[in-house]
Amino acid sequence: MQKLLKTSLMLLLLFIFGVSLYAQDKEVKSEKTLPVFKDGEAQIVEGFNDRQKWIRSELWVETTFDTDGDGKPDRMHVDVTRPYQTETEGLKLPVIYESSPYFAGTAGTDKRYFWNTRQELGAVPATRPHPPEIKWNPDRHIISNSFINTWVPRGFIVVHSESPGTGLSDGSPTVGGENESLAPKAVIDWLNGRANGYTTHDGNEKVFAYWTTGKVGMTGTSYNGTLPLAAATTGVDGLMAIIPDAPNTSYYHYYRSNGLIRSPGGYLGEDVDVLYDFIHSGDIAKRAYGNAVIRDKEMAEGMDRIKGDYNDFWAGRDYGNHLKSVKAAVFLSHGLSDWNVMPEHSIRIYEALKAQGVPAMIYLHQGGHGGPPPLPMMNRWFTHYLFGIDNGVEKDPRAWIVRENDQRDKPTPYADYPNPGAAPVNLFLTTGGVEHGGLVTKPIEGQGKETLVDNFSFPANTLAQAEITNHRLIYAGPVLNAPVHISGTVKVKVKLASSKPAANLSVYLLALPWTEGRPPKITDNLITRGWADPQNYKSLRESEPLVPGKFYEMTFNLQPDDQIVPAGKQIALMIFSSDRDFTLSPKPGTELTIDLDGTSITLPIVGGEEAYSKAISN
Repeated sequence: MQKLLKTSLMLLLLFIFGVSLYAQDKEVKSEKTLPVFKDGEAQIVEGFNDRQKWIRSELWVETTFDTDGDGKPDRMHVDVTRPYQTETEGLKLPVIYESSPYFAGTAGTDKRYFWNTRQELGAVPATRPHPPEIKWNPDRHIISNSFINTWVPRGFIVVHSESPGTGLSDGSPTVGGENESLAPKAVIDWLNGRANGYTTHDGNEKVFAYWTTGKVGMTGTSYNGTLPLAAATTGVDGLMAIIPDAPNTSYYHYYRSNGLIRSPGGYLGEDVDVLYDFIHSGDIAKRAYGNAVIRDKEMAEGMDRIKGDYNDFWAGRDYGNHLKSVKAAVFLSHGLSDWNVMPEHSIRIYEALKAQGVPAMIYLHQGGHGGPPPLPMMNRWFTHYLFGIDNGVEKDPRAWIVRENDQRDKPTPYADYPNPGAAPVNLFLTTGGVEHGGLVTKPIEGQGKETLVDNFSFPANTLAQAEITNHRLIYAGPVLNAPVHISGTVKVKVKLASSKPAANLSVYLLALPWTEGRPPKITDNLITRGWADPQNYKSLRESEPLVPGKFYEMTFNLQPDDQIVPAGKQIALMIFSSDRDFTLSPKPGTELTIDLDGTSITLPIVGGEEAYSKAISN
């Protein structure tokens, strides 16, 4: 009996121990893999970093528009990459989303298919040939691998979509038209259960985004940075934050400048219809409709390569006109020497969003096209707005500027951009611009008039370095004995007369003497620059032919900048006509006469007149 009791007791203990082990095992197995945050940033989590277990899928999201003329709503091709825990553990995570017209390839940049810029101003341009069509590949199922290695291990889902008329998405490109805003909106609506997604392009089997919180952040560079802003202008719920890098925020500002037909840097002769051909990689059987309706009609009639005026066509492709609905927090990034998508594209949006109370921050570096903020800064932005982590990012300095010769991951924080300490300093011209005239802080009356002769065959760098030439006029201030910090937008007032009814006007702000021995960089010689059409001296929407010999006054902005001009340099203003790298190139010989008494430049200098006066004093 005692033996039996002992055996029963042992069995009972084993049972209790087994239940305990089972319970502990179930407790371990029931624990979910969760995002981890440290110092306000989402961290790489081992469970999310198992790339072999990531779930990748594709679908088509139905939109509210039909831009390929087939009578059915266009569907956008979408791919999704997510941690397997969103399936096995029911984990819901926010989304990092990139949309692009480039994922399926482009037509290339063969200049034979660009507009010929060797033409007289105001003339009807010669016909432009179209490039060979982009090969269509209906078997592409994974759209892109961008961002997945960065964000999925940190507990985000990554989504890509192809823009209308590209890859396996329906529709037609419009290069800034309404469908390019509504397409990413539809994807965000699908992520929040408000739009239909389908497992196949033509099928009816629906697919649902049950694995997401519905909170979305968008980012990308250039066109891919433009589309986050496009989506944000729709006010779509669920789009919490965007980080546009080098976004094109107005196609007028990209292809025109103050009424002047101007190419983006490095792409002489490009225009909105050239970009259309460059990206139109959609279903080859449906391209004819877009070519006829969008490119050969809407664009051909609206873009105006004769006058270059601002009109309703361009207004519809200007995101600055559609900011009232923006709710997403916006962190802009731009290069101050980006002469492709120029700095004004981000600065104008940043200033407008600040004015209407939208959370906004800006990162500016001294380099060229593209260059997102450092990853920790992006991480803090998305972590706060997508996960709701209180990391204080909304209280951070509003402007982060990479100073000259600093690394891009070491930006200097400022309270705002432009620098709050910047104040306008007016400089006036003194005679001698064929060689080197002067820039002075007080106007000296009776400086008279000086004339330059247009000749596009001389590039701007050559004109700036010439000791004497009548193809440009240069006016330089005293040698600086202390650095001068320019922060903001330089304004130019020019009083001029032309020998012909139309003329190009190009204005550069330089730091002289010219740096020898290497290609010029923004920190060496070029401070900023701008272009204008004197025929638009009264209005961007209405130009009028110039009366030869009559003087006109025109005020316009150069590109925004933030640069510390070092001691030993002279700040100089260069005025010339045709800029062979950016403008149309008419036959040489047009004369521009500048009235020095009616011409001036206004610099935004940190410390204002007092700082500048100290810097030029002996």
